Amino acid sequence: MNTEQNELDIVDMLIIGGGPAGMFAAFYAGMRQSSMKIIDSMPQLGGQLAVLYPEKNIYDVAGFPAVTAGELVSRLEQQISMFPVQVHLEEKVLQVVKEDERQFKVVTDKGVHYGRTVIIAGGVGAFEPRQLELPEAREYAGKGLHYFIKDLQAFSGQDVVICGGGDSAVDWSLMLEPIAKSVTLVHRRDKFRAHEHSVEQLMKSSVKVLTSMDVKSLAGEGLLEGITLASGKTGEELVLPCDSLIVNYGFVSSLGPIAEWGIDVQQGSICVDSRMETSIPGIFAAGDITTYPGKLKLIAVGFGEAPTAVNNAKVYIDPQARLSPGHSSHMKFK
Repeated sequence: MNTEQNELDIVDMLIIGGGPAGMFAAFYAGMRQSSMKIIDSMPQLGGQLAVLYPEKNIYDVAGFPAVTAGELVSRLEQQISMFPVQVHLEEKVLQVVKEDERQFKVVTDKGVHYGRTVIIAGGVGAFEPRQLELPEAREYAGKGLHYFIKDLQAFSGQDVVICGGGDSAVDWSLMLEPIAKSVTLVHRRDKFRAHEHSVEQLMKSSVKVLTSMDVKSLAGEGLLEGITLASGKTGEELVLPCDSLIVNYGFVSSLGPIAEWGIDVQQGSICVDSRMETSIPGIFAAGDITTYPGKLKLIAVGFGEAPTAVNNAKVYIDPQARLSPGHSSHMKFK
């Protein structure tokens, strides 16, 4: 062990990422009576849910027919408060070094942390929304053109157009339906990528759905006032009044420094085995940042992967420890 490190400075599990998977990993680490730190570059816990979608409904969490992202993060914060977790926010991880068996050094832009294991729960890594590729798009950014929603009521009484065919676009359309003056969903393709149940709800709603259409131009004096759409099949154009255009084309993500840590990475995701262990023994991962055959990028899946990573990290630290203590209902809190 590094003689410069005092035993008290080392935690059992360094959790990189404070999104849902990272927060649940911290809670479960507490359940396994392990010490832990969460390190995250964001100013608050919750990851994308807290920063980009606090009012968006989440549908893939067991026990909640629907729960807003903000409420889910709040409940996760209550959950981890049961244990003495150290939280380091606005701290970007630059490097992870395996110094010895059961000793890792994590270097950030603010300092150095030591842990016996590392759990990477960094969501999709560094991310930014896919931009609308029009010359005038930058001119209307924040002046009617939006890439995510923080306050639903800000669109009250407006003519809103939403672009996209995934779950976010469909969910926002349904949530804005009772708030906005009108909602139009524009999709570049014929079929939606969103869950079938959500699409069925969309088709039964008052939301106007336009498929095989794309945004050709934006117009307005200072603020966005209208958009022109063009058919991808016929080229026919359609002009719509538009106070707010919400573009949900997904995100461009990058692993950033993670790609340089020597971990096996494929197509921008970290490869893990059935124990959620990476190619470096002692470094585990959970959540959207991971990949393996049959992987689904759902919050519910991340919630399942987190305890798997924690349990196997526990065994890595102490090979005599049980892989699993049994059902959580059988566990005792001190």
